[in-house]
Amino acid sequence: MLKREDFMPIPYLKKAKFTGSYQGMRYRMEKVEKEERETVLRVEAWPEPYSYDATPKEQVISQDFEFSENGIQEGIAWLNETYGKF
Repeated sequence: MLKREDFMPIPYLKKAKFTGSYQGMRYRMEKVEKEERETVLRVEAWPEPYSYDATPKEQVISQDFEFSENGIQEGIAWLNETYGKF
């Protein structure tokens, strides 16, 4: 099970993408600027073994969350729910 301490804080995510893997699932979190000048935390997951760029896009699932500490925690919960889908 993924835990909060396994992920980077907001200041890191403001500048870089965070990637990781967990028992056959790869994931990433990144800051995304949407059309209405809204900033969100996009969390994406896909099956191993390939990197994000080498995985067919139809195998990648994603969800947007508030770009905040609460959004990170919701993203982690979503990843834990998503884990069983791969």
